[in-house]
Amino acid sequence: METETLPEITEDTKERVENAFEKNWNVIVWNDPVNLMNYVVFVFMKVLAFPKEKATKHMLEVHHQGKSCVATETREKAELYHQQLQGFGLNVTIERAES
Repeated sequence: METETLPEITEDTKERVENAFEKNWNVIVWNDPVNLMNYVVFVFMKVLAFPKEKATKHMLEVHHQGKSCVATETREKAELYHQQLQGFGLNVTIERAES
């Protein structure tokens, strides 16, 4: 019976695994001339599980400032939010958060 040799876990490997779970991706929703304000509030409540007050705050930020960072998550979760928000017709991007 042969013994199986596991690959060596280097510091680089450890760092990559730890980085995969860091919440270092911002989900940015941008203003657009198409979606109504109450619809954007509805989408934030549905996709991001925001209470109405928080959803309204972010919608107003999008409306007045042109964009709002609605979440900072792991890359996987940020990509999921990106896909879901786009599915509702919102203009959304993700970007690496500044350290």
